[in-house]
Amino acid sequence: MIEFQIHDETTAPEASKPLLEKSRKANGRVPGLHGVMAEAPGLLEGYGVLHRLLLNSSFDKDELTVVWQTVNVEHNCHYCVPAHTAIAKAMHVDDAITDALRNETPLPNAHLEALRSFTLSMVRGRGNVDDSEVQAFLDAGFTKRQVLEVVLGIAQKVMSNYTNHLAHTPVDEVVGKYEWHKVA
Repeated sequence: MIEFQIHDETTAPEASKPLLEKSRKANGRVPGLHGVMAEAPGLLEGYGVLHRLLLNSSFDKDELTVVWQTVNVEHNCHYCVPAHTAIAKAMHVDDAITDALRNETPLPNAHLEALRSFTLSMVRGRGNVDDSEVQAFLDAGFTKRQVLEVVLGIAQKVMSNYTNHLAHTPVDEVVGKYEWHKVA
């Protein structure tokens, strides 16, 4: 296995040091993902920018959780599913939503299920979805803006999920209680 260093503010490349300082201030620690990403300052910075943009999208906290966790679960990301479980708890997302996403069981309402279905279609089809799938998403009460914001969410999660797969990033101790394994 190729090992990737989990950097902190003392070991990171110069361009990543201020990004890790910002991460520590925001999170109270440097998440392992950020420490790994610090090896490539542009990756760490880009991930942070996409995260902020998605937080400022038109999605509410439940919808953000659906996009993030749908991609995390589909990509089988051992690190991001527990991390986003903790994030969902901090955002006061109903555990029923989080549990359904983690266990790939039906969500509590048709609106969120439509979001998960569309996000899955986008991931599995690598952006190639039928007009009927886009229309079904719109008919569920979403907008064209949100069609494109799903793309933004997928882009953010590709960055983190792929990094975690390559680096085998250990799950941070603070979210270890939310350890996750894909249902067979």
